[in-house]
Amino acid sequence: MSAINVGVIGASGYTGLELLKILIHHPKFNLSYVANTEGGTTLSALHPSLNKVSDLEVQKADFDKCASSCELVFLALPHQTAMAYVKPLIEKGLKVVDLSADYRLPQDIYEAFYCPHTDAKNLELAVYGLPELFREELKSASLVANPGCFPTSAILGLLPFMERRVKNTPIIIDAKTGVSGAGKKLSDVTHFVNVNDNLFAYNPLMHRHAPEIAQKLHVDFDEVHFVPHLVPLTRGMISSIYIQVEGDFDAYEVLEKFYRDAKHVRVSENPVDMKSVAGTNFCDIYVKRKGNILFISSAIDNLLRGASSAAVVNANLMMGLDEDLGIPNIAYVP
Repeated sequence: MSAINVGVIGASGYTGLELLKILIHHPKFNLSYVANTEGGTTLSALHPSLNKVSDLEVQKADFDKCASSCELVFLALPHQTAMAYVKPLIEKGLKVVDLSADYRLPQDIYEAFYCPHTDAKNLELAVYGLPELFREELKSASLVANPGCFPTSAILGLLPFMERRVKNTPIIIDAKTGVSGAGKKLSDVTHFVNVNDNLFAYNPLMHRHAPEIAQKLHVDFDEVHFVPHLVPLTRGMISSIYIQVEGDFDAYEVLEKFYRDAKHVRVSENPVDMKSVAGTNFCDIYVKRKGNILFISSAIDNLLRGASSAAVVNANLMMGLDEDLGIPNIAYVP
């Protein structure tokens, strides 16, 4: 099988860099087009960590050049910006993996938490990029909405137990993430002086990822009580989840059976940690039951399983490749 030409638009940020790092050495994808909003530079100048690794030109984003250079393109762009790119790229016959939030939710829910949507046609065609839920649909998709990092961690932890959850009871998600999840742009919140030696919640109970979690789990938004926290770490994410369950079952056996054939989920007999998944596409999950309360702990790398490596898994499936082809699986330990 000949190499498949792919591109990245939005190469300047953290998720863009992680995509580049995977694609440069991917055995089947040829990175043939890299762009941002300005262009006029090279990868090694844009990201000094890539010096003597790749000196590919970084162009100013152009739909025609992108279409003539590749078959599939990754969009590592902010929400609202991404949808302006998706429509013309799809019209030109490209397959698209969108890392923004623009195609993850039905239009009414999206507009309630983000902004007006300008591409309703493609919104209806997009496949949510979580293989554990939509693997077969991803194989024939032309547009994939890559999941959010918090929803990935929460949904994967909850999926095996939704049938055993007491209906209409609270789903409590206490999640913590590294600062890279806020993106590359500096703000007062992510300033070193504010983050260092500190820990705090933000947008408690009304964070825009909560409706994404609720919608994919087929529960009401009011049942999901999601509180994210920013911790003084560069990368990593861990979700502590609490639900009420019923029936006589062994929670670990349910979890292990559900993910027995999953290539990128690891079931743990001990509480999970961020470090063991850093640099990989794995989601590590631990569960413990006390009476009718279930505690689920789910850990991912927010930049990889929560964004870039997940996007490459989706692209693999879209292009008829093994889903784990070229995907990092060795953690940054110690």
